[in-house]
Amino acid sequence: MDYTAKHRFSDMSARKVRPFATLVRGRPVDEALEMLRFLPNKSARLLEQVIKSAVGNAEDKGARHIEDLVVIEACVDGGPMMKRIMPRARGTAYVIKRRLSHIRVKLSDLED
Repeated sequence: MDYTAKHRFSDMSARKVRPFATLVRGRPVDEALEMLRFLPNKSARLLEQVIKSAVGNAEDKGARHIEDLVVIEACVDGGPMMKRIMPRARGTAYVIKRRLSHIRVKLSDLED
């Protein structure tokens, strides 16, 4: 059975989170959490929280063996952008794009 968790509108661009998602994709949950725990990045903390939430969802739905769960999907999509304007010289303006992302993690049992 599949167990999912989402973190929508996370305050980090998708480009910064995707390398960590590819790092944990296909690994057992305990190994993925151990890898992310020792990385000094904010994006690793965000992904770690989503994986822990998916494990909690699995416990809540009655998964028998939590240690046998595997990360089968770790997807990071771009979210909406907040657009700000920075005034520049001679009355011009530059647009600053504050990028958000959606993080989605799906866990599955090992025997599937």
